[in-house]
Amino acid sequence: MVDAAVAAGIAPAAAPDLIALFVWLSPAYPVGAFAYSHGLEWAVEAGDIRDAAGLAGWVDDLLRHGGPFTDAALLAQAWRAAGAGDAAAFAEVAELASAFAPSRERQMETLNQGDAFLAATRVAWPSPGFERLSGAWGGRLAYPVAVGAAAAIHGLPLPATLTAFLTAVAANLVSAAVRLVPLGQTDGNRALAGCAATIRDIVVAAPHVDLDALGGAALRSDIASMRHETQYTRLFRS
Repeated sequence: MVDAAVAAGIAPAAAPDLIALFVWLSPAYPVGAFAYSHGLEWAVEAGDIRDAAGLAGWVDDLLRHGGPFTDAALLAQAWRAAGAGDAAAFAEVAELASAFAPSRERQMETLNQGDAFLAATRVAWPSPGFERLSGAWGGRLAYPVAVGAAAAIHGLPLPATLTAFLTAVAANLVSAAVRLVPLGQTDGNRALAGCAATIRDIVVAAPHVDLDALGGAALRSDIASMRHETQYTRLFRS
């Protein structure tokens, strides 16, 4: 029966169990992602994003050159360090990720989501590996570091973890824009579908970025996150 199912393509013989990733990176997971716009709220008010085309360009630039790309590289480094049980390497990536945010709101965004992710995952998906993380690094964990470490602890593959993480990031940005611009759901879906090729590229590239080579060029987004701190009317926390 199993062989027949495999032959029919219904039950792949060696497919990894990715249910944890589907849960962790879904909008329902209690990390509060819906409350953050990554500076996009100011970009809409400033007129940088006015329509679906503007949104698509903004999100693509972020994924390729901004915070999401850096987060993907940090996630990959955290996944490797946690998987290898290398406490020193994990502490290095955790410390850098906490300090790498270009604004107060960006730091709040990544650390608050990291705290919430760990709190939820420790309870619902427990593992002794989480205690080893606490021994390696006593500070707060940035969101991508927390996700990468949890994935390694539970034996989840890095490519799938990066794909799920980046897709969730892109989906949250698109969701914010749908409410802020505003855009229709169809335009939002098109923008998210347009991210697929970029996400595939980053999943291949990000694991090869060393910590000493981290950097970004999405300067308008960094400025947006700083300006958002004093924006008069705000729906989002970043």
